Amino acid sequence: LIGVGIGVACRDRTIAFASTFACFLSRAFDNLRMGVISQTNLNVMGSHCGVSIGEDGPSQMALEDLAMFQSLPGCTVFYPTDAVAMERATELAANTRGITFIRASRPALPVIYKNEEQFQIGKAKIVKQSANDQVLVIGAGVTLYEAVKAAEQLAATGVNIRVMDPFTIKPLDWAAVQNHSAACGGRVVTVEDHYPEGGLGDAVLASLATVRNTVVKKLAVNAV
Repeated sequence: LIGVGIGVACRDRTIAFASTFACFLSRAFDNLRMGVISQTNLNVMGSHCGVSIGEDGPSQMALEDLAMFQSLPGCTVFYPTDAVAMERATELAANTRGITFIRASRPALPVIYKNEEQFQIGKAKIVKQSANDQVLVIGAGVTLYEAVKAAEQLAATGVNIRVMDPFTIKPLDWAAVQNHSAACGGRVVTVEDHYPEGGLGDAVLASLATVRNTVVKKLAVNAV
């Protein structure tokens, strides 16, 4: 699948998309790393990511795909949350040079963005905030909805949190993470449907590595 995609994208003959369960892309990693060397322009869609696929079972749960694609030099990694963001991600991927990866969830999730919402590569969205937020919570896909639910429950107890949707994991919006982290007292929680290694949490940690007085707590799938 990936080899054919790289072939049809050769010499810019067409805008190529290759799509399958994200877990199956691990066996195509050699094609992808060689595609980077040959400067291919292939767009990859990985669906059914994370434990949220439920009844499909653990063998189908992609929990290392973000780590794999973030390791590819020049690869753009999208993690759209709803249908509107997915449409924009697909459009942006088609017009982006190099390998792109779009991570897609299985569950039917509500639409949170308006049809006219504008998205940019490397630009995050703030979906919930107040003037006195105490923690910045960063989620993507299914975990963003859980973060919003948590924000509503905490607000009922008098605790306000800020919720960020990164849209792209690579490049991550470092400026937004740093600025909103500072506005929340340097307290950050990342929530991801992925193993702790090489995912959203590690991307956020990299963006805050040189920022003093900041604490990051990673919530992820910690075991098989």
